Amino acid sequence: MIEVLVVEDHAVVRSGLVTLLSKEWGIRIVGEAADGATALSEAERLRPDMVLLDIDLPVMDGIAVAAALTGQLPDCRTLLLTALDRPGHLGRALAAGVSGYLLKSATLTETADAIRRIGAGGRLIDPRMRDHRAGEPTPLTNREAEVLRLAATGAHARDIAAELFLSVGTVRNRLSSAAGKLHARTLVDAVRIAEHHGWL
Repeated sequence: MIEVLVVEDHAVVRSGLVTLLSKEWGIRIVGEAADGATALSEAERLRPDMVLLDIDLPVMDGIAVAAALTGQLPDCRTLLLTALDRPGHLGRALAAGVSGYLLKSATLTETADAIRRIGAGGRLIDPRMRDHRAGEPTPLTNREAEVLRLAATGAHARDIAAELFLSVGTVRNRLSSAAGKLHARTLVDAVRIAEHHGWL
């Protein structure tokens, strides 16, 4: 059972998430919070497995909360929710150590699946994010972008291979190909370039 703290400043939305997610298999809602400061104190008190965080929160935003939780409760995983991806949010979120980044346009099933996936040790970045970004066409194939998105979360080639049911060699080849197309010297540079252009 994955114990989850739900953090959302809009009471109706928060209540809806709590009610609906409570009915999902393998998920137990252990608490709620309406702002960043309360989220930290409740997480410290409840010690949940995961904190489901809205990005736009009063007092301190969800990314700042996630960063604080990474330091205070390293075993607690974080899933960020946002209504619309904004420039720089993903980079800040990844730097804060989040485990997942999901658009609020996700269905209940997708949200519950994301919680279960992250609760099992996986990572997730909503693939629809690029639909909300403007910019030049990506040079990356969908498969190259997929492995690069997972690498951006800090996952190693072996983890990515297991998650996507690929060989480690195939994952490394796709990462190398992506880096080459982006003229990046390192994988970190490739992620930064792709994020800058909105290709992840």
